[in-house]
Amino acid sequence: MIPLKSEAELQILREAGSILARIMQRLRENIKAGIRTQDLERLTEELIEKEKVFPAFLGYKGFPANICVSVNDEVVHGIPDQRIINEGDIVSLDLGIKHKGFYADMAFTAGVGRVKPEAKKLMEVTKDSLEAGIKQIKLSNRVSDISCAVQKYVENHGFSVVRQFVGHGIGASLHEEPEIPNFGLPGKGEQLKQGMVFAVEPMVNIGTWECKVLDNGWTAVTADGQLSAHFEHTVAVTKSGPEILTRA
Repeated sequence: MIPLKSEAELQILREAGSILARIMQRLRENIKAGIRTQDLERLTEELIEKEKVFPAFLGYKGFPANICVSVNDEVVHGIPDQRIINEGDIVSLDLGIKHKGFYADMAFTAGVGRVKPEAKKLMEVTKDSLEAGIKQIKLSNRVSDISCAVQKYVENHGFSVVRQFVGHGIGASLHEEPEIPNFGLPGKGEQLKQGMVFAVEPMVNIGTWECKVLDNGWTAVTADGQLSAHFEHTVAVTKSGPEILTRA
């Protein structure tokens, strides 16, 4: 069963989404050449404490950090460390928080300084594919209509959608039903209902969709070493259409 949120619960989720968007904007402003990924972890810890919320990822199934920082060919679940971010890199940040018992989840990819045209296109297509998926979040549709819209948009631009990692329901738990793949046929899965809340998160690769997990047990990288991008919003189903809770 997909949990349906009450209006009171949705209001808490709106608060959580607003706080998370504010934290992510501060983090975006601090992505620059010469810093270490660990610097972003420290800043995340400071911002979470300042906002009086709780980190969703730290300790989750053993994850050792507050935030995922994935660089270039790293798809998701990058662990902050002493790596230096360089001019021309693309950096994906994925962060979840807990506020008054409810979770919000968000991700984006940013270029550092001047990036190659193909990297810029990858980020634009991934971000726009998220918007294409979100447009399908309406009462007349089913879960897989979101998935199909993302896949179609990405593949029409010559890229591939990651299949090992998917979006998900979110609310009182970080991961709830349903799973939301970024690929699939339309018209499948449960019909969308008012009060459902989803974390929609396309991960898009320049080359093959296939990934492999590094020896640290967490960080997924593209199988062919090419670039990957990741965007995510927490979105509620309403009578009037999708409500993006993590929009800045």
